[in-house]
Formats: sequence, C-alpha cells, structure tokens
Amino acid sequence: MSETPRWYVVHTYSGYENKVAQNIEKGVENQGFGDRIFEVRIPTETVEEYNDDGKKREVERKVFPGYVLVKMLITPESWYFVRNIRGVTGFVGSTTEPIPLTEKEVEALGVELKSVQVNFAVGNSVKVTHGPLEGFVGKVVGIDTDKGIVQVSVSFFGRDTLADLQLGEVELAEE
Repeated sequence: MSETPRWYVVHTYSGYENKVAQNIEKGVENQGFGDRIFEVRIPTETVEEYNDDGKKREVERKVFPGYVLVKMLITPESWYFVRNIRGVTGFVGSTTEPIPLTEKEVEALGVELKSVQVNFAVGNSVKVTHGPLEGFVGKVVGIDTDKGIVQVSVSFFGRDTLADLQLGEVELAEE
C-alpha cells in the first residue's frame, strides 16, 4: 500500500460518469472511506457551440467520456468499494492492480492546479539565482506563469540579451 494518495482512472459506462462520482462521494461519507478516498473529478472543458440560428453558447463537455479520476490510497477495501460502484467497469491498469497517473499526466490533465506566486512584475529588476547566468541582474520583459517561464533582459559583454528562465531561477533584486 502506498503512503501518499495518487490519482487513478476509473472506467465507467458512458453517460454514468456523474452518477459514479456522486456514488463514490456518498460512499466516502456513509461508509467511512474519507481516510482513503480524497477527491473525485470528471475532467471537463468549456466549448463554444453554434446552434441552427447561428447563436453562440458555451457548453461544458467531458474531456474523457467514460472515465472518472479518483485521488485515493489503494487498499483492498477502497479498491473493492470503487470497483463495485454501479456503473464502474474497472480501473485502468491490470485487473488486479490499478496503475496511478504519473505527475506529468496529472499536470497535463490539469487535475491539480498548482498556483504560482510571483513577487515581481514586468519592468522589475531581478537577480538570477541559478543556472549559467547566476549572479546577473536583468529586467523582466515577460512572465508566463502557465509555462513557469520569465523572460529577462540581461546585459553582458555590453549587449542586452533575452533569456527565458524558470520562475524559480530568479528573485526580485534589491535596489
């Protein structure tokens, strides 16, 4: 049994995703699985649709119809409980041992959003704390928190050069 909860993919009958998610959440409350089953998610996306009149409306669609994501600790009891919810056909993985999603897969699916706090803005001076430009000071030209990148204009050898750095590689410079 793993010590930390992981995300697992549960295969359901198509159209049963919401009902399965509700039943898992009810079971967590009623049967005391709160210490082993932590979250249930159905990945969705918002899509713009146009009807016959040409009117636009936003619709929420399931990204993976027939699948529900569950963050849980796998024990024989929790595995049996989820496996036997009405509408569940099984876990993704072998029939005896479900395979958890990797960190990259969880990140790519956007299941767990990691918030990034940046204490500098475009135009601020920052000091590079890691990497080949360590110790240099430059001006922030752009910030992309989704990709975790900050674009910095660094001056060396008398020329300004743009460098794309990770957010963790820079800190606000003392002025």
